[in-house]
Amino acid sequence: MEPVIHPNYRTNHPEWNESYYFCSYDKENEIGILSRLGLKPNKEEAMTFLFLFLPDGSAGGYFQEKKLKDFTDNLKVAGVTHGWREDGTWNYKFKGNVIIVDNPESLPDVRKNPDLISSIKKVKIDVNFNPLNDVYEYSKHMSPESLELGKKAGDKHWEQIAKINGIVNIDNQEFKIKNALGQRDHTYGVRDWTGVGNWLYYVIWFNDQLALNPAAIISEDGRLSTGGFLFRDGKNIPLKTIKILDQKFRDDGIFPVSSKLELIDDNSEKHILKAEVGPIIPVPFEDKEGKKSILVQSFGKFQLNEIKGGFGTFETLRKTSEQS
Repeated sequence: MEPVIHPNYRTNHPEWNESYYFCSYDKENEIGILSRLGLKPNKEEAMTFLFLFLPDGSAGGYFQEKKLKDFTDNLKVAGVTHGWREDGTWNYKFKGNVIIVDNPESLPDVRKNPDLISSIKKVKIDVNFNPLNDVYEYSKHMSPESLELGKKAGDKHWEQIAKINGIVNIDNQEFKIKNALGQRDHTYGVRDWTGVGNWLYYVIWFNDQLALNPAAIISEDGRLSTGGFLFRDGKNIPLKTIKILDQKFRDDGIFPVSSKLELIDDNSEKHILKAEVGPIIPVPFEDKEGKKSILVQSFGKFQLNEIKGGFGTFETLRKTSEQS
């Protein structure tokens, strides 16, 4: 496992952060979990969010910001814990009240309009993360141009796939999670949420021997920063190139509908990936200059070549046309 924190690589930039992300989808219970924990030692800030996609189509959200007293490897912010272990396994825990909305897209609007909240539920999550692959680090396999363009998403980027087991308790209704698939992501560096015009990031699982993680940043002049890997039969195979054949968005140009990618892996094999977005939770960002963007969090459906039945996260980041 990579080092948990990287204080020696910390710069003076106020937005330098170390970020930890976890996602999992249990097909049997139809429950999706997305969690992020971010530490900004230069600003003495720590944040976390937890999103739940629930079987009835509703969604839950939890968000907290706290003062970061010490930059340590104790990865806990408010009710969210990303618990690493020396043996490379992880334990993800949550305990707290989660806001539930019937329409996932309305989640960011509840602060201005509390009537959108359908309920507030007590949630407890305790799941174990048992890795299926060696940790994959993006930058080792990226071209110099991709590395330069990709700096707005951080300097280092680790990914790891796992089997997930444990419990999710929602208002005392317990769901047992058995051998679901999940993934963790770890980055450090400066992440510019409003300076990137367009990115996509998918975490895709077909089964415990086939998974995929393509990511791309598209600059305003059309250049691409790409990275990621194909996990097949126990091996991580870097993605050498990613070509965006098609991306469809709603009329607003922000919320995604579908995409089609051409992937060339390190073995020079070509793959066609088709993706369809599922229910969406939008996460808005605005910087001090009034620049705005929307990060879409979703679980979608995927097809790799002729292999159907893929599932996983469908994430996009898009600048909005409205600026303050």
